[in-house]
Amino acid sequence: MATQEISKENFEATVSKQGIVMLDWWATWCGPCRAFAPVYEKASEAHQDITFGKIDTDAQPELSGMFQIRSIPTLMIFRDGILLFEQAGALPGPVLEELIGKVRALDMDEVRKELEARKKAKEPQA
Repeated sequence: MATQEISKENFEATVSKQGIVMLDWWATWCGPCRAFAPVYEKASEAHQDITFGKIDTDAQPELSGMFQIRSIPTLMIFRDGILLFEQAGALPGPVLEELIGKVRALDMDEVRKELEARKKAKEPQA
């Protein structure tokens, strides 16, 4: 599956769906972004069940601002609508593959329980 262009119009629908969604924040003038692009594209072809999106930070300044993107490329990974990973910097192919394997292996019921526990811990006690 080829990567798809993500904009503010389709962002929410894309990241909130079931399954794994990977987002590459990039810009045309960014050398490391251009170096990471073939690695990302190869992973998108190898993992047809994952949604691979690209967000051009110059074309989508509102989204970039909302997520405080300060360095590119930045990779974000969502699963079942939950942001699991965010890191700036281009990843080598083997590291990206390892990361995909780890995200696939996560027990999302456990992740949701952990998020709920953290949320409750932050709530003021009555």
